[in-house]
Amino acid sequence: MGVQHGSKTQLISDGSVVYAEALWDHVTMDDQELGFKAGDVIEVVDATNKEWWWGRIMDSEGWFPASFVRLRVNQDEPMEEYLAHLEEAQAGEEGRAELGLLLGPGLPCKEQMRTNVINEIMSTERDYIKHLKDICEGYIKQCRKRTDMFTEEQLRTIFGNIEDIYRFQRKFLKGLEKKFNKEQPHLSEIGCCFLEHQTDFQIYSEYCNNHPNACVQLSKLMKVNKYVFFFEACRLLQKMIDISLDGFLLTPVQKICKYPLQLAELLKYTNPQHRDYKDVEAALNAMKNVARLINERKRRLENIDKIAHWQSSIEDWEGEDVLSRSSELIFSGELTKLSQPQAKSQQRMFFLFDHQMVYCKKDLLRRDMLYYKGRMDMDHMEVIDVEDGKEKDFNVNVKNALKLRSLLGDRVHLLCAKKPEQKQRWLRAFADERRQVQHDRETGFSLTEVQKKQAMLNACKSHPAGKPKAVTRPYYDFLLRQKHPSLPTALPQQQVFMLAEPKRKASTFWHNIGRLAPFKK
Repeated sequence: MGVQHGSKTQLISDGSVVYAEALWDHVTMDDQELGFKAGDVIEVVDATNKEWWWGRIMDSEGWFPASFVRLRVNQDEPMEEYLAHLEEAQAGEEGRAELGLLLGPGLPCKEQMRTNVINEIMSTERDYIKHLKDICEGYIKQCRKRTDMFTEEQLRTIFGNIEDIYRFQRKFLKGLEKKFNKEQPHLSEIGCCFLEHQTDFQIYSEYCNNHPNACVQLSKLMKVNKYVFFFEACRLLQKMIDISLDGFLLTPVQKICKYPLQLAELLKYTNPQHRDYKDVEAALNAMKNVARLINERKRRLENIDKIAHWQSSIEDWEGEDVLSRSSELIFSGELTKLSQPQAKSQQRMFFLFDHQMVYCKKDLLRRDMLYYKGRMDMDHMEVIDVEDGKEKDFNVNVKNALKLRSLLGDRVHLLCAKKPEQKQRWLRAFADERRQVQHDRETGFSLTEVQKKQAMLNACKSHPAGKPKAVTRPYYDFLLRQKHPSLPTALPQQQVFMLAEPKRKASTFWHNIGRLAPFKK
């Protein structure tokens, strides 16, 4: 039984147990909210509100954003456990007959499940095309007629390359329809369609990276009644469902995250003997890679805003911007530093980015103030592990120390951690930094001058003189607007764009930078 989205509330109110699978981590600080990790299975208890649902995991219950999960296609999935249980108990004929009644007539269990998944892939694909068509014809076409209201540049910011995506998805759907077996859907072989187009899917990268700018631009326009009425007129004219434009514009972002999930589910119900098995397996890996690449680029671009904010909160900054060479904070922490020639020891906060390390001094009274003290060029540094005991260069006794020696001059810095495990963590971080630089070289990742300038500009704007320095996060204000009074007022803590892969390592960025007071709200 495939569950359609329209019938979910019906199912839940009928008392059926409806399961959803988490697409992204939901990190929460509110005890009314339900926290979970990508991949967790959630029992949906109440879905009457469009944006916040009430759910249960084991013995905890709470609100969670509906957009963070997807309903299981095969709601009767626990049936598999039931089957296994029956086999274990080696049930007699009676048990088997009972099971037959439960499953109902028709196809064997696994083939019926595969039919459900194929049908869901086909119907979501057709819905999605309609969605894209509505945006391109219902909104963009109308906007272009109104040169008094929109410049071409504004439209490019709001809609990104959605027209390219629409063109590509039409071609992709044609390919799927060719491979779809109407009479016996479970025999369809659609894996090859994904493989043929795996590089085409990378056009989503541009769309996802632009999406936050689209939200910001749109929120500016939505403060003006003329635009609110205009967009509403477009929607009604095109007979589109009652979702605001920003909701429609989020669909491509969600879509590219859903492919790996749909393919994983398809693989689960495809017999290894099935002619499609190898292709589905390869397609799943290909789409995971596409999503991973997009996700990585998007995360890096979001990081540059955070880095620009961080830099603008540092007092007495000297020299070029961090962003002129770096785009990732790899690790940060406090170390004791000795440098020649004077070799007096100083407590400093160190921030290791790709290509460079910046160090700052804490203000004695205001612990959240940091003063810039210098930087080191990691492209020309050698990291040396130092044994505990007497250190000959500096002629001092050391513990948990390491040295950075410049390959260009004869500068040597001696750094000491408080504990041996901190020193090991730093040694790992220095190795990670070199790997990151290598990886960027191989994948051709680099920031454009425009992106760097924009990030620095945003950071300066959000720091009016004399005001406390804090980071604002305008992107979330858009993704979840809720009106229900008893619903959580906080916005979900995490980006609504995490690759749906439970084992993804969390970015260390916020973990590290969050411990620094300038970032505390």
